[in-house]
Amino acid sequence: MLKILRYVFSLIGILFAAYGLITKNFEFQSYMILFLGLMMLVMGLEEFQKERKAYGWLFVVVCVFSLFVSIQGFLLS
Repeated sequence: MLKILRYVFSLIGILFAAYGLITKNFEFQSYMILFLGLMMLVMGLEEFQKERKAYGWLFVVVCVFSLFVSIQGFLLS
């Protein structure tokens, strides 16, 4: 289940990134960061399940930072 969520979030993030690169319209960049942050959260949960807590916490910290950046992008635009 987590692997499917990881693939879905990464695919959505890549689609937003490709759209921005092709059209040079970066209006959806905050959404891209949001979905990539959610992907990092799922990867952190997978690492916790594998009993690799250091990588799990690293992914969770990156997720929190990217969610903060995404929310700032939503509020400032």
